[in-house]
Formats: sequence, C-alpha cells, structure tokens
Amino acid sequence: MTKESTQARVGLERSCERPTDWIAGTGPVAGVELFRARLAGRAYAKHRHDTYAIGLTDCGVQVFDYRGAAHASTAGRVVVLHPDESHDGRAGTDDVFGYRIVYVQPSRIAEAVRTLSGRARPLPFVREPVSANARLARAVRDAFADELTPLTADDLVVALAEGLLEGARDVAHAPARRIDVPAVERARRFLDAEKTRVVESSELEAITGLTRYALARQFRAALGTSPYRYLLMRRLELAKRRMLDGRALAEVAGETGFADQAHFTRAFTSAFGLAPGRYRALRRP
Repeated sequence: MTKESTQARVGLERSCERPTDWIAGTGPVAGVELFRARLAGRAYAKHRHDTYAIGLTDCGVQVFDYRGAAHASTAGRVVVLHPDESHDGRAGTDDVFGYRIVYVQPSRIAEAVRTLSGRARPLPFVREPVSANARLARAVRDAFADELTPLTADDLVVALAEGLLEGARDVAHAPARRIDVPAVERARRFLDAEKTRVVESSELEAITGLTRYALARQFRAALGTSPYRYLLMRRLELAKRRMLDGRALAEVAGETGFADQAHFTRAFTSAFGLAPGRYRALRRP
C-alpha cells in the first residue's frame, strides 16, 4: 500500500470518529436525494421505501438484512437496495459505521434506461446487494462532490443507470410485459398532485384508461411499487419536510392526511426505520 493510500485510509477512518450519531441530507431535487450518516449499534428497524438506494460505505462495518440474508459492507464497497424491498441497518462491530447514499425515484432510472437501451425494459435488478461496482462507486462519490441541482441530478441519474445496467448484465430477465408508459406516468403525476388525500381507484382508472388491476401490475413493473405505496411515500416525504421545519408532529400528521399522530408514527417508522422524533433528533444541517 502506498503512503498516499495509507493516508487516505486513515483519513477515512477518522471521518467516522464522531461524539454522537447523526444523519444529514440534501434534496429531493428532480427525483434525487443525497443522504449521509454516522451511526452505532442497531440504527434502523425493518423498513422499505419506494426508491432505489445506492450507497457507498465510508467507514466501519455496515450490516443489514435484505432479501432473506444478512449482508455486510466495508469502506469503499457499494450497496444497492431495490425499491420496496424490506431491510434494516446496524453496525457490524462496536464501532460507528458511516455511509453516503443516493435515493433515486425509479421513474428517473426507468427513463434513463429507456434512453440508454433504445427501448423500454424492466427496471434493472442487481443480484448482489454488496459489490465493488466501480461505476456506481464513482457516481456516488461525484454526487457528493457537487451541489445537487436539476442538471447535476440528470447527470447522476444517467451514471447510476449505467452502473445498474452493468451490475444487472448477468441476470436473466423474464420476457418484458407490455407497459403503457404514458398511462403510468399520468397516474404518477396525479398521485404527486393529490398526495395529501385519499385517492380512489376509480379516479386512476378514469385518468389512465386502465383497469385498477392492469394499472397495479404495470405501475409496479415500471416503478417498483404499487400506486398505494407510491402515494403513501409522497405523503411521508411531505411530512418529513414539514417536520424538519420544526412543526409539531400532531400538526404534521393532520396536514398530510394521516388519521392521527400514532398513525403517522407507524407509517413513518415503517418507511424510514426511525420514529419521527428520533429522525428529527439525529438530523443535522
């Protein structure tokens, strides 16, 4: 190992020496959110979100349960979690673990994949959740080196799509089912606009021209989750932003369509692995 690489490694290890746990994030901007954390012990309960989560372990040992097995990642390794897949998170040793991660809306990856492939195809699936995928590692590092803007988000999405396609090359895909992309996009935009209320299946049928069952199948194939879960996550993202503005949790729950604070707390913890109060306490600028 060279002197320079030794120094870099020491610097990386020291970057995890924090007196307290913390999390920090930027965005979302154009369907992309950047997130960093330094945590110890059992950090996250079982949860699932409707985005791709593509991360880079910075230091320590990052352990998580995913798709029926426990996985461990160390400094420099890439972690890929697919939309709507249950997982948790914890330190693999008594020390802190640190990571940076990019959350990307599947619709953005799907659009980039169509452009890169010249055709519609299923969302790329990477079989190994922990890898040394150099293309993805570089994309994540570059994301945190620049300000997150719509233009940098566009570049990042393309780089991540290329890395995901590279990682998915050894996976045999089932024959692609037909997806009415414009209809799914109309449903997605409608759900984005109506995220603070209950949306009826009949409304989506009228907007898309698809039956509720056809839409459910095509929506999941295109975006990795169901219309219900997509709408729920948009409400939770709005609640998260209002909560970080210092609003009372009960007030946030009411404004974002939840029956009460207890309902909001259960949904938030299920989506992010942390209770709302804990999330707000850990969050720093």
